[in-house]
Amino acid sequence: MIAQYAIILVVLRVPKGGESFVMNKAQQATLNALFARPTRANIRWSAIESLIRALGGEVSERAGSRVAARLNGVTAVFHRPHPRPETKKGAVDAVRQFLINAGVKP
Repeated sequence: MIAQYAIILVVLRVPKGGESFVMNKAQQATLNALFARPTRANIRWSAIESLIRALGGEVSERAGSRVAARLNGVTAVFHRPHPRPETKKGAVDAVRQFLINAGVKP
């Protein structure tokens, strides 16, 4: 009897102590705004995408208005806001939790 095995290798890219990412002032302000309390509803979605890329992540298009974000081995799918460019409070909370799960702190 021949057994078949599937091996799945997951590689997590976690910044090491000496590795850092370069963020400009606007991206740093976006990070601070995402972690601000009370939750803000005036953060532009394009600024969130820019922040994820600056942290070493990637953002890719999905079906419809969905966007997949991947950072440090953590993947989340968000709904891009429309017709207004500002992200609603519930989505800001979801992005905040995604960043926490990916090991990002302000």
